[in-house]
Amino acid sequence: MFDRRAKELIAALGRPSGLQVTLTSRRRSLTCPEMARQILIHPDPRLRKVCDEITDFGADTVALSEELLGTMYEAPGLGLAAPQIGVLKRMLVMDCSKTDEGEDPAPICMINPQVVTRADETSEREEGCLSLPRIFMPITRPAAVRVRYQDPEGAEHERDFEGLWATCVQHEMDHLDGKLFVDYISGTRRAMITQKMKRLKRDIARDPDLYPYSDAARMRRAAEQS
Repeated sequence: MFDRRAKELIAALGRPSGLQVTLTSRRRSLTCPEMARQILIHPDPRLRKVCDEITDFGADTVALSEELLGTMYEAPGLGLAAPQIGVLKRMLVMDCSKTDEGEDPAPICMINPQVVTRADETSEREEGCLSLPRIFMPITRPAAVRVRYQDPEGAEHERDFEGLWATCVQHEMDHLDGKLFVDYISGTRRAMITQKMKRLKRDIARDPDLYPYSDAARMRRAAEQS
């Protein structure tokens, strides 16, 4: 998930409990292109697949969580799901902390997340997505949810989310089931956005710098900083 505040919200990456993160700041991620991955742009068939449950909690799972976090912070975004980097597994990361207001970064990695309860109350919040650059629109979702999930070591957790956190976790969980936030709008408007994304992808093919999350643009930035 991406919102208009993201570039100001995320300035540094902390070390979350139970997750071995090698990045220590967004600046570090920009100089480690091997940690960040290219983000897929809609339309892409991988963004429409239902992801597989994760059963192996070994080194590969930890590495994937680090790649997701590195990619999310580099963007920067508030959340990112594994299918957005082409990995069809049920994993997402998020951090909606208000670092611009003095809060410490609070990254979360969720594996095999499931909504346990949803609030009857709803809230409307503007959403964006790293897989649909420059597209923002208000989406209505439950105002609060309780989610059960596993961390990269396989330990189970249950946590309540509300406000922006609730919006973000529901947005990212949709990705794990092949659903995008534009699926909540009319088919006509969604088709117009899809055509816009197709044109953007053609433009990016000619000029990778139009999309800062492409491998070509990322490697160029790394070369400039070396």
